[in-house]
Amino acid sequence: MREAAFIKANKDKWLAFENVLQHKINISPDELADLYLEVTDHLSYARTFYPQSNTSAYLNQLATQSHLLLYKTKKNASRQWFSFFITDFPLMFHQYRGVLAVAFLVFVVFSAIGAFSAATDAAFVRSILGDEYVNQTLQNIDQGDPMAIYKSSGSIEMFLGITINNIRVAITAFAMGMLLGIGTLYVLMKNGVMLGSFQYFFADKDLFWESFRTIWIHGTIEISVIIIAGCAGLVVGNSILFPRSYPRLQSFKRGVMDGAKIMLSTVPFFILAGFLEGFVTRQTQMPVVLAWVIILGSLGLILFYFVFYPYHLNRKHSHGKPTHST
Repeated sequence: MREAAFIKANKDKWLAFENVLQHKINISPDELADLYLEVTDHLSYARTFYPQSNTSAYLNQLATQSHLLLYKTKKNASRQWFSFFITDFPLMFHQYRGVLAVAFLVFVVFSAIGAFSAATDAAFVRSILGDEYVNQTLQNIDQGDPMAIYKSSGSIEMFLGITINNIRVAITAFAMGMLLGIGTLYVLMKNGVMLGSFQYFFADKDLFWESFRTIWIHGTIEISVIIIAGCAGLVVGNSILFPRSYPRLQSFKRGVMDGAKIMLSTVPFFILAGFLEGFVTRQTQMPVVLAWVIILGSLGLILFYFVFYPYHLNRKHSHGKPTHST
């Protein structure tokens, strides 16, 4: 292609892109990236066929400017993610501490019901946990390794499977909030009953403390974030039932948005819980002290990020103090 024809075919695109760069017109990072890729493709073509031309020099300058802007945009996006987890989410989440308390109490009550039902009905545990799991665990107990089920598959396989399953449960709890919160309460009830019957099953075999320190290595974070996901679902349900001064549709949109933010905050914790279950829980012969350090450290992390830190940040914010250092 002749240089004049090349310029004529693409001049309008270059001028439009130059206008974006010079006047700092707001476009999405994806659109900016697409334009950058197109300009660099044109630059490569020009360097090949018109290496000493003004066209190559112009496109090189345009590509350099766009690269700097793209880098700055990506850097700002990274800062936004950092700001979300450190400032924006904790400030928002503090207002839902009452909803979190309700989700926690619902889970605890149904855990107690699960344990009581298992204690009064011998068949209850099998109906909740399944015959295959119960039989395998009884066999492991007879063989002297009650927690062997956590070694039944590879670390990476378990890590991925557990993480995906936990996120699926959390998303279900969140989405079921659209059923006026009733669906979310059902998910919390189901998981609470399962935990209570599960823990009683080992207590009945005189293995309560051994099972407790093994299971809660990953369970402290896993169960906590399921409750937090339940909080997200109840936020959605409350936005429908109790719109307050908002129109109901606007309240619902606000509830879904806040619930989604709560869900997003749990993702790193679900990954951490999956890692612990896949790689650490299986180390059933680890020192008892180390197991308790992990359990208490996990509990401290959850309480700090979802309870104490939002409270502290809101107190600073309400007194007009900066919420983070610059």
